[in-house]
Amino acid sequence: MNTHCRIITYTVPPQQPPVRIRTFLRGLGYSHQNLIELKKHQGSVAVDGTARYFNERLYGGEQVTVRIPLDGDPQETVVPVRLPVEIVYEDEDLLVVNKPAGMPTHPSFGNRDNTLANAMAWYFREKGEPYTFRCSNRLDRDTSGLTVLARHMVSGSILSEMGARHALRREYLAIVRGIPQPESGTINAPLSREEGSILKRRVDFENGETAVTHYKTIKTKDGYSLVSLVLETGRTHQIRVHMQYIGTPLIGDYLYNPDYEKMHRQALHSARLSFTHPITGEAMSFEAALPEDMRWM
Repeated sequence: MNTHCRIITYTVPPQQPPVRIRTFLRGLGYSHQNLIELKKHQGSVAVDGTARYFNERLYGGEQVTVRIPLDGDPQETVVPVRLPVEIVYEDEDLLVVNKPAGMPTHPSFGNRDNTLANAMAWYFREKGEPYTFRCSNRLDRDTSGLTVLARHMVSGSILSEMGARHALRREYLAIVRGIPQPESGTINAPLSREEGSILKRRVDFENGETAVTHYKTIKTKDGYSLVSLVLETGRTHQIRVHMQYIGTPLIGDYLYNPDYEKMHRQALHSARLSFTHPITGEAMSFEAALPEDMRWM
């Protein structure tokens, strides 16, 4: 078994009815693909210190130990690049980072060496640890703030599932032109792709996907407002389109408010992030202060 492993031990409840090991692990959030990968590694699961097969049964009270390999993905071709990223929190299962504005999350055409994935590849290479980039709540290139990264395949799978059911709670801060009316409320307006554009989205009540944004005005100044936003759904450009829809677009937004007033990127920051830890079950909560380019508000 590879020495680079995350070793996790679970205690089977004494009152647990007989259950196969695979079923027990699935109940803890391990995906079907996780189990397939673990089966490739001899000794990946042990019960009371003895290696076992996934179809063997548990009867209650045992100690189940799982060894999760941390090998980097051989298909991973991300170039390690030293880039400024603040590590807000790190443990054996995940990291929370404060991404700067102007940094894409994943490499793409034209962005091969300036992304969060490049930065993390550098970070783990310097630590001498294998790593495969797994981001659970991607931020747009020009959106700053908190995002969570998984450290291994099991935490990655659980965090992705949590993201799909909106169990990763995110609060954003945005600076908009004007004052929202009413100053707090809920925007329920479905979104679809703008015809003829691969990037732009629009409100579309006939064919759009459900999109719900809760907002609250924090302060106003010189015709601008600082607004807190919580997403009930996570559609592409949801905040940017919804705030334009109610007549208070984000300043600096080249797609939806291309005046470039005050800023040269959309004034959007992922300020708070809370979730249940995918392995320990602990309640986690993090905050990131407004970046310098938004502090004038």
